[in-house]
Amino acid sequence: MALLLRSLLKPRISPFLSSRTLISCSRCNSPLPVPQPTSLLPSRRSYASNSPFRSNILRIIRNEIEYQSEYAPPHQPSTEFKSFAVEDCPGEQCIVMKGKFGEEENIKMEATMFDGFVTVPRTGLDASGRDVRLHISLLVDISKVDGSEEIEFLCSVWPNRIEIQKVYMLRRNKIIRQPYMGPNFGNLKYDFQTAIREFLRVRGIDAELCFFLHEYMMNKDRIELIQWLRKLNSFMAK
Repeated sequence: MALLLRSLLKPRISPFLSSRTLISCSRCNSPLPVPQPTSLLPSRRSYASNSPFRSNILRIIRNEIEYQSEYAPPHQPSTEFKSFAVEDCPGEQCIVMKGKFGEEENIKMEATMFDGFVTVPRTGLDASGRDVRLHISLLVDISKVDGSEEIEFLCSVWPNRIEIQKVYMLRRNKIIRQPYMGPNFGNLKYDFQTAIREFLRVRGIDAELCFFLHEYMMNKDRIELIQWLRKLNSFMAK
C-alpha cells in the first residue's frame, strides 16, 4: 500500500524539466437524475457514514499514516545550511535557499523535490543489478545588490555532484522580447566549464549542497506524504 500511495504522489512532470506545468480541467454536463420520493431513499450522508467501503478506506488510510509515522518518522526540517537560510514551502514541491556572497552579491536557490531518476550499474563486491539515483532540479540566481544584473544557472543535482545545464544572463531593468539564452553548457570548452563550476563552488554550491538537498528532500517527502494522508483521511471522514 505504501508503494502504491507513493507512486501516486510522484509529480507528473517529465524528468529534468524546469518549466512550470499548468493543469486545467473542464466540467461536463451530467444527465439529471430521475426524481424519487425522498421517503424511500436513505440520506446520502447516512448512507456514506454506514458504507462498509468507506469504513475500509478509512481503515487503510489510518494504517498507512501509522506505518509511515513509525517506520521512518520525519524530523524537523533544517532552517539553514552553511551561510544559507532555508525556507520550506509546506504543501509544495520546492524549497528556497537565500544567502549572500561578500557585499556585492545576493544568492537565491530554488530546489524541487525529486522529479526524476536514472539507474546505474552497481559497483563493488555485489556488482549485479542496478542502483537508482534520484534527481533534483535546482535554479540558482546570483544577482548584484543593486538588482540591475543577474546570472541564473539551471542545474541537475545528483547525490554526489551538480551538473550545470544552462547559464542565463538577465537584466532586470530591461525587457527583451526574445533574449538569447546561451548555449548548452555541455557544449562549452572544458576549461570554460571548469571555471564556471569553480565560480559556483566558492559560493557554496558544491558536493556538500548535493548531500544536504537529497537528505532534506527525503525528509520533506515523508512529511508531505503524511500530511497528504491526513488531509485525505479528514475528507473521507466527513
